[in-house]
Amino acid sequence: MKPIVHKLEFMPSREFKARAHEALGNTGQRRSFRGAMDFLQAKRAAQFPDAAELEALRTLGEGIRQRCLSKLPELLETLEARLTANGVQVHWAETPEQANAIIRGLVVATGGDLVLKGKSMVSEEIELNHHLAEHDITAIESDMGEYIVQLAGEKPSHIVMPAVHKTRAQIARLFHEKVPGAPLTEDVDALIRIGRHAIRDLYPQAKVGLSGVNFAVAETGTLCLVENEGNGRMCTTVPDVHIAITGIEKVVEFLSDVPPLYSLLTRSATGQPITTYFNMISGPRRDGERDGPKQVHLVLLDNGRSQAFADEQLRATLQCIRCGACMNHCPVYARVGGHAYGTTYPGPIGAIISPHLLGLQNTKDLPTASSLCGACGEVCPVRIPIPDLLLRLREEAVRAPDQSVSHPLKGQGAAHDPHLAGVWRLWAWLHANPLRYRAYTWLATRLRGLMPRKQLGWTLHRIALKPAPKTLQERLAERQR
Repeated sequence: MKPIVHKLEFMPSREFKARAHEALGNTGQRRSFRGAMDFLQAKRAAQFPDAAELEALRTLGEGIRQRCLSKLPELLETLEARLTANGVQVHWAETPEQANAIIRGLVVATGGDLVLKGKSMVSEEIELNHHLAEHDITAIESDMGEYIVQLAGEKPSHIVMPAVHKTRAQIARLFHEKVPGAPLTEDVDALIRIGRHAIRDLYPQAKVGLSGVNFAVAETGTLCLVENEGNGRMCTTVPDVHIAITGIEKVVEFLSDVPPLYSLLTRSATGQPITTYFNMISGPRRDGERDGPKQVHLVLLDNGRSQAFADEQLRATLQCIRCGACMNHCPVYARVGGHAYGTTYPGPIGAIISPHLLGLQNTKDLPTASSLCGACGEVCPVRIPIPDLLLRLREEAVRAPDQSVSHPLKGQGAAHDPHLAGVWRLWAWLHANPLRYRAYTWLATRLRGLMPRKQLGWTLHRIALKPAPKTLQERLAERQR
């Protein structure tokens, strides 16, 4: 029996404030997120004991991503040519609707109605599962975290660990209720076995396997897939048809560009020196080969990425390698979780990429969902200046809709308030003249009694970070005292 596919309800990101307030009241979830983020921060730190090596590697990674983005149009053409020569069929999609239609058409052409999916955030971005379900095609997630949230009828709350918001007890109850014959147990190994057995028998039944892409190499026409569970390899080799989907920004120029980015990705994401599996797919099964798909397709999706590419500053958004380190270190994300954002990509990276995918009219609150502490920029392995981009998007959100700019964003001016703009003009007028400024500050000091005594905002809900472990020198100094 095929597992039930739950249809999810889209959560507009403009409701971020209400959902964040609700999340802050969930003390159990906040405690779970805080513990998970502390754990991931510690694992990442342990993988980069040499600060000089880390900064050198970040510089290398940043240079690779910037070089490849500077050549993006020509690299995409080269990638298509190399893949086509390798026997891979390349499809271009400007919108989620086009991507969904392409994938649905490929599935229908096989005569099948079951798709086994490896982990793919781009498929979440276009809400592929729900589109296929509307056309009587079942898509089953084979990544364990994605499988858990699919059974729960939820969206992933983290781009690397989709079910990080779930406790062991919640997963145990979910499997017991949703997986036929599953006992009620909280043993982690037993839960993993339950999930694996539920999915494994479906691989031979599926005519189509779908995956994401971590790096697409233009030089060789190779699709690189990073994973730990082996489900990605199963999805890309057992079914007769393999469909890969990725954003246009994932292309790299040379095969030699991959190892530094791979090293940064795994160590920044999960604190691993290397993942269990690293798949390199260069085409369908050749004559004489006994396994592998008979067809390989790649869907290249734009969905607002060309808007970011057109702006010299915002182009840095596309450097992202989807490690999630910015989320793991973000004080806001750690308190409200991923579902509060209402978008496929939560946290700091979501706040800067979602406005391009969904428009500022739907995401105007996300760039302000930040304390601007700078932690996201400090840990980004490819040095995306996230705080600077957040400020830029805040500016675009309040910019007058009729104000001419070289590269207008979708939904520009969504947060524009003429009254607030008038207040800021008054502020600028007061601060532009020394006499006016002195008069203003003299008056302000005499009216300070009208200010609230308690500071409002997210600081009311702060949970102190764990102190850094003491160094050997500090412990010896304490003993001497």
